[in-house]
Amino acid sequence: MARTLTILALSIALTACSSGTSPLDAGQGDAQTRELDAQTSELDARTPIDAPITDPTLVALDHTRELRGVWAPSVFNLAFPSRTGLTRAQLEAEITRILDTLESMRGNAVFLQIRPESDALYASEIEPWSRFLTGTQGRDPGLDPLATWLERAHARGIEVHAWMNPYRGMTSTSVTTAENHVTRTLARHTRTVGSILWLDPGAPEVRQHIVRVVRDVVARYDVDGIHFDDYFYPYPGSGTLDDSATYEAYRDAGGTLAHGDWRRQNVHDLVREVSLAIAEERDDVRFGISPFGIYRPGMPPGITGLDAYEAIACDPLPWIENGWVDYVAPQLYWPTTQTAQDFDRLIEWWAGRAMDGRTILAGMNVVGIEGDDDRWTSNEFAAEMDAVHLHLGRGVSGSIAYTVRPFLTNHEGITDLYRDELWTSPALTGPLAGADPATRPAPPTLTREGELVLVAHDDRDALRAFVIYERAEGESAHHVARIVAASTETIELDAARDPAVTAADRRGLESLARRLP
Repeated sequence: MARTLTILALSIALTACSSGTSPLDAGQGDAQTRELDAQTSELDARTPIDAPITDPTLVALDHTRELRGVWAPSVFNLAFPSRTGLTRAQLEAEITRILDTLESMRGNAVFLQIRPESDALYASEIEPWSRFLTGTQGRDPGLDPLATWLERAHARGIEVHAWMNPYRGMTSTSVTTAENHVTRTLARHTRTVGSILWLDPGAPEVRQHIVRVVRDVVARYDVDGIHFDDYFYPYPGSGTLDDSATYEAYRDAGGTLAHGDWRRQNVHDLVREVSLAIAEERDDVRFGISPFGIYRPGMPPGITGLDAYEAIACDPLPWIENGWVDYVAPQLYWPTTQTAQDFDRLIEWWAGRAMDGRTILAGMNVVGIEGDDDRWTSNEFAAEMDAVHLHLGRGVSGSIAYTVRPFLTNHEGITDLYRDELWTSPALTGPLAGADPATRPAPPTLTREGELVLVAHDDRDALRAFVIYERAEGESAHHVARIVAASTETIELDAARDPAVTAADRRGLESLARRLP
């Protein structure tokens, strides 16, 4: 019978005091590993990654990284909260249900919409509470949803990316807004677009406000990322944003750009300033944007559809080229059978735009399985994920499913598909763009004390997770068995499976693996 050892995960300076957690499910599958023979010098966190290893308890292991995300929209109560007026206990129960579902699928990231209408699903002194919590904008729901999401997600080893709509003021002009809502405080820069209130991207005051909001969230909450969607200038059919006065003021001040170029520059300015603000606050927060899935018609050849470059002033390539974002997540909401917007060809084209660690995430229209369109089936999403995995590590770093809702009911077996066929073994998300591998964390230490093994690390606050690798007798390589939060108090190791443990920090860098002494 295999001998199982219980590990107590302790900080060197302080015993971990977080609540117990549930590890990600064990799994086999296609995790890629590499092992380097022991050679010559002692290794610490800053030793070059190709330095020889002399400590016989250390081994270099890694695995295929993959961001496995879901969008959780709050606007119109599409996912969280499911309706307005929920009690604290009901809100907490919905958070737990979503996270339990994602954990069961071996997902590792949730993109939570915390700012659907220039409002807040978190405690803010800048913007009012969202009406999608209580039914009335500005009314305290009795719970800080974002803080609760962070606590419970991180306890499961799941990242939380704070999703914001940058320019949308209100989805309806008929809704009463709170006194401190930006459409009141910056009324002169608020435009009516059909039935929507829109913040004018050309107004510097609007840009300053959005940057202030982002900086506030990054400074006060332990978010893993800031995420913008595709709402820059309004889509055709929504109405016309009259920014003629703003543009004229720009021209009067000496500006020379044509109107369309000026609009794109306004968006670029926001993206650049948000990127800088995040970097000034923290070095472990990702910033990414989810644009329309087609860059421009004819790119690649044969692709047709909306020209987002012209229609909504969206030009994501400079965001990647200038290093302003860590990823771009194009919304590839067309099936693989739709030739004019072919999923396979589009993801291949986008993968070719990745550079310098700035990657592509595939936005997938999983919510389509709830509708009447028979093209959206489990087989379709399996085919799309095949395309994602084909380019994984070659420009593509994972996928985000829109939305989490079908997974909550296992609609037509979609949850089973992801758990049993698409995400078959645990995985960390990829490292932060620009993170220096030479600054990866030091390995944990494992110390036997009778039937217990103590896991310690001298910088627990910088960690997100411990990764447990195993290999059975006769297997040539280790695989990822589990990923557990760094706050986990007890872990079980199977001594017969040659376990090894790495430390993964908040930037996604992973240490050498420590084997049992």
